[in-house]
Amino acid sequence: MTVKINLYGEELNTYKANFHMHSTVSDGKLPLQDTVNLYRAEGYDILAATDHRIANRVSEIDTGDLMLMSGMEFHPLGPRGIRWHFIALNVPEDFPNPSDLPCHEAIEAVRKAGGESIVAHPYWNGFTSNDIMQVKNLIAIEVYNTDTRYIGKGCSVQTWDELLNMGYHLPGIAVDDTHRPRDFFGGWTMVCAKEKTPRAAMNALKNGAVYASQGPDFHKISFENNIFSVECSPCEEIIVMSNGSFGRCGNMSGFEATTPEARYKTTEMSSFETEIPHPTNLTYLRCQIKDKAGNYAWSSPIKID
Repeated sequence: MTVKINLYGEELNTYKANFHMHSTVSDGKLPLQDTVNLYRAEGYDILAATDHRIANRVSEIDTGDLMLMSGMEFHPLGPRGIRWHFIALNVPEDFPNPSDLPCHEAIEAVRKAGGESIVAHPYWNGFTSNDIMQVKNLIAIEVYNTDTRYIGKGCSVQTWDELLNMGYHLPGIAVDDTHRPRDFFGGWTMVCAKEKTPRAAMNALKNGAVYASQGPDFHKISFENNIFSVECSPCEEIIVMSNGSFGRCGNMSGFEATTPEARYKTTEMSSFETEIPHPTNLTYLRCQIKDKAGNYAWSSPIKID
């Protein structure tokens, strides 16, 4: 059953997607067909095949229920001799590997082929927000990557916030970066769109009509008349964030504690609204929620004019 979301006044469907995975075509441990079957059985709606330096012929195994997208992870040379890790989405199945091109030319080659690029696991790579600021025409950033959590570098939220503070308003996505069984189903992106098509999914990414999740769901996000409001699955933490030190806490363990012992008391909330000061120097708003199991979800930023 398709789940709905009210995203800034528009009723949209939500589609569960993984935009980063590998198979035995590159350095994954499972064949592509086996990987596809596992995501299908788990109830995913969209899966992008993104093996290193090669695009898969996903049309040959596409049965129409799980929407398969052709993609590639490519690696042009970056600052300090570090290879970038970019995800090319929606490229032709015969798209040639652009990794030997200079970074900007590689991304432009993806765009000329009809695709778009996402920066993968920047914390794991060692890239700073300033490094990413030099790269134009990206459409999203991985804020959570399941595979890289095993060395403590799965979450790139601080890098994301630094980019947002500097005016690079990229949507955030969560991915599995699937290589082996332990990587499956740890983080996903909910695509908010009218229909399940590659065009609709790409437009949702480019327009920020997505949210990243490890578990919780957003049901409604609104910003109207200087009031930011959110409805979600039951969560112990709801925070609205923006530039610099600005933030509004709707709920968190011990938030309203009157004694030191009470700081461990937890409650669950499913909605929160707060007034955003105006006029203001804030340029964006985003919401972060956490459920009782400790899993997070992150809304994509909305620009404040």
